[in-house]
Amino acid sequence: MSNKVFSMTSALVLSAGIAVADVPKVAVDIAPVHSLVSKVMNGLGSPSLIIPPEASPHEYQLRPSEAKALQEAKLVFWIGEDLTPWLEKGLSTLAKRASVTTLLEVGGVELLDFREGTLFEKHDHDDDGHKKHVKKDDHDDHAHGEHDPHAWLSPAIAKVWLNVIAAKLSEADPKNAGTYFKNANSSREELDALSEEVTKILDSVREEKFVVFHDAYQYFEKHFNISASGAISLSDASDPSPARLKEIQERITSESIHCILAEPQFNDGIVKAIVAGTHANTAVIDPLGVGLEVGPSFYNNLIRNLGARLSNCF
Repeated sequence: MSNKVFSMTSALVLSAGIAVADVPKVAVDIAPVHSLVSKVMNGLGSPSLIIPPEASPHEYQLRPSEAKALQEAKLVFWIGEDLTPWLEKGLSTLAKRASVTTLLEVGGVELLDFREGTLFEKHDHDDDGHKKHVKKDDHDDHAHGEHDPHAWLSPAIAKVWLNVIAAKLSEADPKNAGTYFKNANSSREELDALSEEVTKILDSVREEKFVVFHDAYQYFEKHFNISASGAISLSDASDPSPARLKEIQERITSESIHCILAEPQFNDGIVKAIVAGTHANTAVIDPLGVGLEVGPSFYNNLIRNLGARLSNCF
């Protein structure tokens, strides 16, 4: 190799090394957000995950390595205090020097209220296209934020967030802005293809009735034009009352509900007791993707699994 070629090669390697060195350290709250940020940073770096998928985002004790990741982060992306109320204090003390993006506050994202009552009505819309919720009387005690925070389950919202993530990264790292936006655009195209794929999976069961363990899936439902009939528990931070369980069991039979969706973090004995003596099937789904490999492909696999397991339940 000539000295000239060697010098050019060395320069390219050196410039690539400088570009990677300039990539900011990023921390994110949950695995679905980690996946979206990983997509945008692909080829340049990867973010640090604060809350593993198997942990409850509502309550979590930071490990030293996770606290350190927040301290060192230049950028932080999190859903917001509606999902992780305890993390707000951690961000104010550990991530003082970081630029923090609260994804639920991003413009262009329609937040949904929690639905109330044991069984839900079909989704209605007002003249502006916003969803209305018909509330029924319910006596469960439940604690949650102002809005349903599970917005990552809508690929349409995830597409909005991809652009925001690319913009924030580009502000912190202008040299790699082209890569961030290129990755975001290709990831948006991936999510369009994913939506088409999952829509086809759900087409055959679109009119079927199902009940979820807790009301975490309405963003997924709205995006794919399906409707849960109800929830065993109002939120993943509360246990269902005996009266609620009795009503669910009675309605399973009277309304011919064919599928009950359990979650790995909760007592499967509750679901077994509810379906006993009925013809309903059960399946396990999870909004946080327990068991999936964390990384760029995590988000697509999460949405795909939700569609496939719901379809297979029938």
